[in-house]
Amino acid sequence: MATTADPEAVKAKTLLGECSAELAGTFILILFGCGVVAQVVAGGGGLGDHDSIAWAWGIGVTLGIYTAGRMTGAHLNPAVTIALAAFRGFSWKKVLPYSVAQFLGAFLAALVVRWNYTEALNKFDPGLTIKSQGVFSTLPGNGSTELGVEMWGGFRDQIIGTAILMFVILAITDLRNTSPAANLAPFIVGLLVVGIGMAWGTNAGYAINPARDFGPRLASFFTGYGGAFKDQFGDLYFWVPIVAPIIGALVGAFLYDLLVGRNLPIADEDEEPGRLPSESGAEGETTT
Repeated sequence: MATTADPEAVKAKTLLGECSAELAGTFILILFGCGVVAQVVAGGGGLGDHDSIAWAWGIGVTLGIYTAGRMTGAHLNPAVTIALAAFRGFSWKKVLPYSVAQFLGAFLAALVVRWNYTEALNKFDPGLTIKSQGVFSTLPGNGSTELGVEMWGGFRDQIIGTAILMFVILAITDLRNTSPAANLAPFIVGLLVVGIGMAWGTNAGYAINPARDFGPRLASFFTGYGGAFKDQFGDLYFWVPIVAPIIGALVGAFLYDLLVGRNLPIADEDEEPGRLPSESGAEGETTT
């Protein structure tokens, strides 16, 4: 008697497929993230504000996770990928391919935003200067020279912000903890990003993700922003949202395990490290 094969049973995951999912998820994230900043900045503040930016970034994270979650769990963030490899047994062999896919997804999405907002950005900032650079990449004090926040203040801020992100992601996705179901976890992580944006956005624009910052920064450089790698003070700043979030993610993962993870009861059954929680077990790796 013939039976219908389960599609999930015959489709083996491949590294190429996983990287494609990471690229697509990060692409969706940046479409909403950079898109909303472009709308607010180019619209002169009449088409949104800081709160709309924070919410759209959170929505972008949620939709990016739903895009890639079944395939990889939607890391969407090299800092998260590295922390999972260091603390959750994620394969180190996949760290570089995942990170490249995440950077490429962010780069391509930023090109789409740059293309779509060409006229508005050129009208608002004909010289494509620091005035509108923040559409694509973060700056200390969000580009302000009056707040007193410079490069090292941004570095500190990114360590703290990404540590919060990683700590709470692990709490959300830890099956031994009070984790939400797999279909709700992306929404909760999106709210986490909204909260970080509203509480930790002043000092450095809450990049908390090397791909989110460097991909769009590179896209802006190739499309006319000659000063994209520097901040408003002329300092070479591009490395800060790359290095500091990686340190922050490692700190956050370490603190979660130290303060919470090691004290939780052992799960009833073994789950693959870093997988999204679900009713029947793991679905995909941890998200951002």
